[in-house]
Order: sequence, then C-alpha cells, then structure tokens
Amino acid sequence: MIITCNCGEKKFTLPDNSIPASGRLVQCGFCGLKWKQFPVGEVTKPQSISRLQKVASKPQPTEQKIQKPKNVKKTAPKKPREISLYSPEYLAKKHGIKINETETTKTAKKTEKNKVSFGFYNSLIVFIIFIIAISRILYFSQNFLISLFPMSEFYLNYFFESIRNIFEIWKNLITY
Repeated sequence: MIITCNCGEKKFTLPDNSIPASGRLVQCGFCGLKWKQFPVGEVTKPQSISRLQKVASKPQPTEQKIQKPKNVKKTAPKKPREISLYSPEYLAKKHGIKINETETTKTAKKTEKNKVSFGFYNSLIVFIIFIIAISRILYFSQNFLISLFPMSEFYLNYFFESIRNIFEIWKNLITY
C-alpha cells in the first residue's frame, strides 16, 4: 500500500496488513506531520441494511484528521557549572574582561579586616549611655555652671524637670 503525506512531498510504502480497518495514526518522516490513515482502496462487502436503519442513519464520509507536528525539544540533563560566571577565567574567556586577581583579593582582605559592624541596637545603646552621661555631668556641675552663667539657671532647671517627668511616666507605665 502506498500512502501520501498531506504535505504532498513524500510517499511511503507500507505492507497491506499494517493499517487496520479502523485506521491508524501515522507520522511523516519528512515533515513530522501526523494524521490518521485508513486503508486505501479497500472494498468492503455490501451488507443488507434494514429500511429503518437506512432512514435513521445516513452514511457520513470519513475525513482524515490532520495533526500539526509538535515541536518536541530534546533537552539533555543540565550539568552543574564547573566554572563560576563571575570568575576571572570565565570573564576573560567569554567577554574579554581581564581582572587582576591579586589586587581584588588584597582589597577584599583589607575590607574584611577593617569592616566593623556595629548595628542599630548597639548604636542605640551607645546613644542612650551618652545622653545619660551628659545629663549626669550637667547635674553634678549644675551649681558651677550657674555661678559662671547665671542666665543658664532657668534652662538647667527646665531640663532636669523634663527628665524627672520622663522618669515618672516610665515608672507609671511599668507599674501599671
């Protein structure tokens, strides 16, 4: 049996018994098109059909279903990279970027040694200690500062009164 691809460019020879009467899905080896092929030139024996069946069912022509070829990507399993994308060897080979490795490692080591991470909370604690130290120094030197600067008495009294109010607020918050 000779079948022709629906693209019209290739013909194939198949054994007569390879395609059953119900049809078979075939694929063109040239263009990859798939379709359901029915036997070509097979003559069936006429069967007696009752009159009721003849009225009820009209013979419908069978059409070949054409399926477009699917682009199947053949992917090999990915291997892990042997070389880093940011290594000096890769950058020099792929992009022509030359990096002097000794300079970069020296500067990286220097920054690692000089880097001090103090953090937000540590800074906050140091700030609070600093404020408390200044307020205590002002408290103990209050009489001396007033004798040197008489106009500062009002400001110092206001400052210490505000601090006492803040402590009272904290006491009330903690106890309740």
